[in-house]
Amino acid sequence: MNKSILVVAGLAVVSALLLSQESPAPNVPVQVTVTVEAQHGKSVPSLSPQDFMAYQHHERLQVTDAVSLQGDHAGLELFFLLDDASASSLATQFGDLRQFIKAQPPTTVIGIGYMRNGTVDIVQNFTADHNHAAQTLRLPLSSFGAMASPYLSLSDLIKRWPGNSMRREVVLVSSGVDPLGGLGPIDPYLDNAIADAQRNGVIVYAIYSPGLGHSGHSVWRMDWGQSHLAQIGEETGGEAYMLGFGAPVSFEPYLAEIAEHLGHQFRVTVLLKPGKKAGFQDLRFVTEVPNAEVVSAHRVFVPGT
Repeated sequence: MNKSILVVAGLAVVSALLLSQESPAPNVPVQVTVTVEAQHGKSVPSLSPQDFMAYQHHERLQVTDAVSLQGDHAGLELFFLLDDASASSLATQFGDLRQFIKAQPPTTVIGIGYMRNGTVDIVQNFTADHNHAAQTLRLPLSSFGAMASPYLSLSDLIKRWPGNSMRREVVLVSSGVDPLGGLGPIDPYLDNAIADAQRNGVIVYAIYSPGLGHSGHSVWRMDWGQSHLAQIGEETGGEAYMLGFGAPVSFEPYLAEIAEHLGHQFRVTVLLKPGKKAGFQDLRFVTEVPNAEVVSAHRVFVPGT
């Protein structure tokens, strides 16, 4: 074969390889459930799809869609995760919890479980029979044998939660005290639970309820427990509720605010640049609509190339 032909063919192969290496991978669509809140007052502004803006650090990203999660898109799996190491005072809140569960729309299915020894004792699988679900609430064991990391239990729930296209959200009731993860700013079980929730698009609403024994009256333990509950709510796009270190007078105002959030959520699709490996990327949403704020998880999981 002519040497010049060989040289040309070789150059063509090299050029093709270089082009394939230099061509960036296409952006991938990632769906995120976000909540619209009012910055002042209780009247939540109405947003249109074009009102959502997404940023990664200082770079603006392309938002391709924003669907209001109402009507045909209102499907929701809502799981109530209660701590079996809670003080018996938790039972005084069952009236508010039952009323809230029964008031959920038909598009919401309810699951109920109790955190125990780092796992979840599911007493009610997801059901649209809200009256029946409300009756499955039981007294916490209030047993020292039930005391383990509540964040291990949350991770256990998320890993056992089959994936689908519906919203997935958790109302977590606990003191937040983690006897396994230690007391301080770093708790590996908390970090893992946050990562599991962000990876699977699970929003967590945390309600503080005092724990049993020393955890229920140690100011140092209660302070860190509440800080951790606030962190998991903030980083997953949810919220944390507490009133000092004592048992709440009523869950009703907390549950009313959660219902308000559930009624003003969107599924926003944004294009993100994948890395070589799958992993987390920072993401935040903003809007220029007056008096409106968009709340979401701080990170999203993006597949790799």
